[in-house]
Amino acid sequence: MIKRIFLLGVGLISLGLAIIGIFLPLIPTTPLLLLAATCFIRSSDRLYKWLITHKYLGPYIKNYREGKGIPLTAKIVSVMLLWTSMLFTIFFDIPLIAVKILLAGTAAYFTWFIFKQKTLAN
Repeated sequence: MIKRIFLLGVGLISLGLAIIGIFLPLIPTTPLLLLAATCFIRSSDRLYKWLITHKYLGPYIKNYREGKGIPLTAKIVSVMLLWTSMLFTIFFDIPLIAVKILLAGTAAYFTWFIFKQKTLAN
């Protein structure tokens, strides 16, 4: 019973973060949805079925399972949002040069990571 409640809690937190990750580029949506699905399959059949059949969230899991990749538009939007937020932070929020370099490096890494992923063919 405690294990089920724990997994349900972790699954719900992961789901919430994944939804936020759809809008914030530094939060990884697909891995968090996969964690939520893993937790739900062990704690709540109803939530698991809801997640994998969800109109917007289900395809993330399905495309990952099938190795199809990320849609090109999602890649472009993610990278644009990433760089917009990072450049704003670098130029207007952070006074320390070392932190600015770290943020630019982080943005560059995630840009590389996103474009390295397979592109989903429509």
